[in-house]
Amino acid sequence: MNKRVLEKIFYSVISISLLLFVWQLVAFIVTYLKNVPFPTPKETFFRLISFLMGGQLYGASIYEHLLSSLTRWGTGFGLAAALGLLLGVLLGYSQVLYEIIMPSIHVLQMIPGLAWIPITLLLFGLGDMAAVFMIFVTAFTPIVINTAGGARSIHKKYIRAAKMMGAGDAAIFLRVILPGALLSIINGLRIGLGNGWRVLVAAEMIVGVASGIGYSIIQSRWSLDFEAAFVCLIIICIIGLIVEKLVFGVIERKTIKRLGLREEG
Repeated sequence: MNKRVLEKIFYSVISISLLLFVWQLVAFIVTYLKNVPFPTPKETFFRLISFLMGGQLYGASIYEHLLSSLTRWGTGFGLAAALGLLLGVLLGYSQVLYEIIMPSIHVLQMIPGLAWIPITLLLFGLGDMAAVFMIFVTAFTPIVINTAGGARSIHKKYIRAAKMMGAGDAAIFLRVILPGALLSIINGLRIGLGNGWRVLVAAEMIVGVASGIGYSIIQSRWSLDFEAAFVCLIIICIIGLIVEKLVFGVIERKTIKRLGLREEG
């Protein structure tokens, strides 16, 4: 284990310890001043353990709630990734399509995720499809924008050189455009996935689903079970960190290494 890894572990431990200290301090102050029980790190940890051991949370286990959320997230993001990558490559390849379509994509990008709720309810009513649509629409635009930007950043001389060597459109896409735009594509997918995860939790609170992490948070509000809400927040953070550090972080490092680029830091 090299020095850099040890430093990262050390700073991570310090950061988490500071966060837990501030949490404990806030819990003490709120409980003392308002006489309202504020969940402490210890209480939340033991409640998390009880859920992990099979304890019920509003009629289902924490694993069932998490599976429901991940299914909606995966469906919405999968559709956004498939269509966003396709459209992004087309916009990067065609100047005419870029000029016609990209302004509309930028307009959609400006709309916050929760602002889609009225349109979503009109289109799909209450239920899973409404949540999936909100994830899709918030993940779609950053994927298109980053993919198109990456494809357009490739110098035209490389494409002309490939054509002069007899490469067809498929070969140009696979050997020139895709490798050159890969880092931008990864960044777009990362942003889209994060946007989708955040709006998923909000959507589950509003659009009438009967399970999920967001559903559990809103139910804990009505039942005043704030420990359960804090447990759900911790799970949200853990899932986000796993995706960011263990999935996209690894993919990005391998891509940088494969392209022969130098990783900063």
